[in-house]
Amino acid sequence: MAEVSLNSEPVIDDDADGFEIEGDCEMADFVSQTGIIQGENPLPPAVGMEFETYEDVYYFYNCYARDQGFGVRVSNTWYRRSKERYRGKFSCSSAGFKKRSEANRPRPETRTGCPAMIKFRLTDSKRWRIIEVELEHNHLISPTSGKFYKSHKRLGLGTKRALQLDSTEEVQKIRLFRTVIVDGETNGSVEVDEGQPKSKAIWSDQLKLNKGDAEAILNFLSHSQLTDPHFFYVMDISEKGCLRNLFWANERSRVAYDYFGDVLAIDTTCLTGEYEVPLVLFLGVNHHKQSILFGCGLIAGETIESYTWLLRGWITCILGRPPQVIITDQCSVLQTVVADVFPRASHCLCLSNIMQKIPEKLGGLLEYEAVKAAITRAVYYSLRTEEFDVAWEDMVQQYEIRGHEWLQALYGDRKRWVPVYVKETFLAGMFPTQPSDKVLWFFEGYLSNQTPLKEFLEKYDQALQTKWQHEALADLDSRNSTFMHKPSCYFELQVSKLYTNELFRMFEREIKGMYSCLSSRQINVDGPVISYLIKEQVEVEVEGNHQRVTRDYEVYYNGSEMEVHCICGLFNFKGILCRHALSVLNQNGIEEIPPQYILSRWRKDVKRSYVIDHKSSGIDIDNPVHRYDHLYRRIVQVVEEGGKSHGRFRTAMQEFSQILDKLKRVNLEDNAI
Repeated sequence: MAEVSLNSEPVIDDDADGFEIEGDCEMADFVSQTGIIQGENPLPPAVGMEFETYEDVYYFYNCYARDQGFGVRVSNTWYRRSKERYRGKFSCSSAGFKKRSEANRPRPETRTGCPAMIKFRLTDSKRWRIIEVELEHNHLISPTSGKFYKSHKRLGLGTKRALQLDSTEEVQKIRLFRTVIVDGETNGSVEVDEGQPKSKAIWSDQLKLNKGDAEAILNFLSHSQLTDPHFFYVMDISEKGCLRNLFWANERSRVAYDYFGDVLAIDTTCLTGEYEVPLVLFLGVNHHKQSILFGCGLIAGETIESYTWLLRGWITCILGRPPQVIITDQCSVLQTVVADVFPRASHCLCLSNIMQKIPEKLGGLLEYEAVKAAITRAVYYSLRTEEFDVAWEDMVQQYEIRGHEWLQALYGDRKRWVPVYVKETFLAGMFPTQPSDKVLWFFEGYLSNQTPLKEFLEKYDQALQTKWQHEALADLDSRNSTFMHKPSCYFELQVSKLYTNELFRMFEREIKGMYSCLSSRQINVDGPVISYLIKEQVEVEVEGNHQRVTRDYEVYYNGSEMEVHCICGLFNFKGILCRHALSVLNQNGIEEIPPQYILSRWRKDVKRSYVIDHKSSGIDIDNPVHRYDHLYRRIVQVVEEGGKSHGRFRTAMQEFSQILDKLKRVNLEDNAI
């Protein structure tokens, strides 16, 4: 075995508790002197977080411990025979129990066998990843107890925000990283030959900034933190002290992920086009089928290092809760990083992006139009995988393009982008299934390929405000809407009461489509599962012309479990039952859609508060920062509710006036005392 532990006692398994290593204070001294991590008081540790060095992990956990009110102890460090550390465990200082002493007056026992700890190990990429976390303690902890722990010695020197605030003025401090950001035109730290073009390779270790961009970034981050107490950002700084990568997300984006984080799209449009802003967007879709933002990043280049840093920064922002599905473009580097950072997520490739590349990749073919039509038919109209494979084989053979490299790569990745291969994955309407499905650019009207970074940052808040207003108006319309015409079936009435207007309109199309199904007959019975064959006339494109053809759809129905599944896969693609499944339910006398097919993410009666929810029990009323942040969160909730109608607005304004009057009276009483 090539890996051993150099603790006083051998480590046999993951849970072995080795001899305590003294030296917590020395490590704290080292970290505070070097300032390895210079950021805001940290989030709770979570599985999947990664750090550059062993000392970074210690410093991070120690900062968290200082905020919570407990000390940190090095429980175990595992070494290879080469004396390289590859695994570690940090625990609460109350972990374990001291060995019995033979002294006449032994010291009293201060440990409680506390289970709180983190375990971490060295990955193949030479980063340290947290692999196990226990946050619960078996003893009381308090950040205001004033108790001194060895591990906290000189800890405050490296933090972005003071650990103890003595005055209310400090509440308004701008919490910025201590970094060097240099404008591109005046940067003297990167040596470039004057006769050599500034290629991507030269700038891969530094974010390319034009004159004024550095100041614009700092102003943007400062303003965002002043207006949003839970604004999150991290910076990646090169060894020369220059900004390399940046990630940020506001409070609303972070909370929206709690509601709509099942499917994530990583939009790298600005990296593949001739854009001035190297922007990466983390996107989702809300209950009105509107695009929503989960975070933004600026990266120096499309490298494994930049993408890895960016995705790990985002996963830290959303507290280590990865999405179920991730959609990206064809970038091989990004695909590699997604597989490494999110190994359990289903990874799909953006179909729209692929289809848009057809003119560029195949435009030189002699029979380009015929090839394009053949690809379209195979991709959008295949109901079974073998049907797609046969259509693809016929195409490459007929037009003698079997050796085309791009087509070969596409076919190799078919399980990630062809609808018939991904229809078992829930995609929340973020994956197009028809040629007419369009994907709109999130910052349409605010960011073009000629927009400079400074201008984009100035327009950023305005763009988000516009998006939020559209969502608020859609909420209002959906809640105030009533069914205006006589429903054709109870399904329609049921959904009109539950879903937002946009989803109801989509569902209406399926209800109308029920009556275009020509016939429905039972074809097989296998225990409780009954198979039906539904015939429908659909419009397909054949050699540039639209024709109506009859298609056969198989639907499987299990009456005992109230389950229905159609071969078209619309429920996973769009989140609503298709006309074929509805026809079978109706044929079996089912009046209501089964509850498992009514998704809460589309409902209009779900109260969604875009404010980070922190338990009030953790508020220290003697700490001005805690008082300020807690009041801010509560007042934002009032603003959210008060803006939903005229009546609520008037009530909120009246209550505000009364609260201000009461606060003034309290102030007079305090002064009198």
